[in-house]
Amino acid sequence: MRLQKHDMLMLQVDNKNMKRPQKKHQYRFVRNVMQLPVLVAVSLLVLAGTLVPNVRADQYDEQIKQLQAQNSQTQGAVSQLQVQANSFQDAINKLQAQISQLQSQIDANEAKQASLQQQIDANQAELDRQRKVLGTDIKAMYVDGNITTIEMLATSKNLSDFVDKEEYRTAVQNKIQDTLKKISELQNQLKEQKTQVEQLLKDQQNQQAQLDSDKAQQDQMLAYNESQQNAYNQQIHQNQTQIASLRAQQAAENARLFSGAKVVLGGSCDSSHGDTYPSPWCGSGQDSMVDSWGMYNRECVSYTAWKVAESGRHMPYWGGVGNANQWDDNARAEGIPVDGNPRTGDVAIKNSQPYGHAMYVESVNGDGTINISQYNADLQGHFSRAYNVSPGGLVFIHFP
Repeated sequence: MRLQKHDMLMLQVDNKNMKRPQKKHQYRFVRNVMQLPVLVAVSLLVLAGTLVPNVRADQYDEQIKQLQAQNSQTQGAVSQLQVQANSFQDAINKLQAQISQLQSQIDANEAKQASLQQQIDANQAELDRQRKVLGTDIKAMYVDGNITTIEMLATSKNLSDFVDKEEYRTAVQNKIQDTLKKISELQNQLKEQKTQVEQLLKDQQNQQAQLDSDKAQQDQMLAYNESQQNAYNQQIHQNQTQIASLRAQQAAENARLFSGAKVVLGGSCDSSHGDTYPSPWCGSGQDSMVDSWGMYNRECVSYTAWKVAESGRHMPYWGGVGNANQWDDNARAEGIPVDGNPRTGDVAIKNSQPYGHAMYVESVNGDGTINISQYNADLQGHFSRAYNVSPGGLVFIHFP
C-alpha cells in the first residue's frame, strides 16, 4: 500500500545520484552491547512520536511492520546480551572456584600457623623448664656456690673421687646446655616457619581480595546485563500488545473503507479472479523485487502502475516519489487530470497518511459506486477485488 517506507533508522539515499527505491526497515544495528540501551531508548522515543492518535487503515501496515522490525532488532539485542550474560556467569563461576580453592589454602595455612604457635609455646615452656633444671643442678653441685677446688679435694676420699665428681658435673652441665641449644634452634626454626606462613597468608589474602573485587565487578555487569534483557523483553511485549491493537484498528478502518462493498479476496498471481499482475513480481515474496517503475512488488502502487501500462497508456516513473498519497500530486505536476469523478481505467487514490492506498477502477456503477481491483489490501501482498465501493474521500487520476 506504499512505494517507499522511510524508516526512522533507515540509511539516507541521495535520490539525485542514485535512482533506486529505499528498502524498508534498513536498521543500523549497534554491535557493542553497552550502546544498545541508548539505541533502543532513542528508537522508542522516535517510534512513540510516530504513533499519532488519528491513524487510518493505510498507516497500520507500516506501523505494524515497524514494530515487528523493532522487535526483531530488540530480540537480536537480547540474544547478544544472553551470550554476554553466559560469558559473565562463566567468569563468575571460575572466579568463585579460585576463591574457594584459595580459601581452602588459607584455612590450611591458618591451621598450620596455629599449630606452629602451639609448638613455639610448648618449646618455650620446655626451654624455660630446662633452664631452671640447669640452674638447680649447677647450684646443687656448687657450680655457682662458694666451695673452692681445695675444699672439694679435702672433702673427697681420694683423687679419683674428686675427678669423678668433676667429670659428672661437667657432663650434666654439657647435657643440659646441649638440650637448651637444640630447643633454641628448634624455636628459631618454628619462628621462621611461622614468619613464612604469615607472609604466605598475607599474599593469599591479598589475592583473595582481588578475586572478590573481580567477582563483584562481574556480578555487577551480569546484573546490568539482566536489567537490559528485562527492559528489552518488556518492550517486545509492549510492541506485541501494540501490534494486536493496531491490527484491530486496521480491521475496523478497512471495514469502514469497504463498507457496503462486496470484497473478493484472492492470492498472488490469482488469474481465477482476473489478476493479470505479471510473474515473477506476483510469484516472489512481497517487497523482494523492484518493478519497472521503481516500486516494490505486490504493493498497491506497483499493481496500479502495471494496470495503467497494461492498458496501453503511459505510466510515468515515480519510483523516487511514489507513495500512493503522492500520486495525485505527481499527476498534477505532469498535467495529468485529477478530480473526484471516477472513470473506468482511473487510479483511485486514498490520501491517508503516511502512505495512502492506490486502487484500479475496473468499472463505474450506475449509482456512482465503483468496482476496483487492488493488491495488498489484506497486508499480505495479495490480489483482491471490491464491488460497489463508495467514491467518497477518494480522488481519481485520469491517465491519458
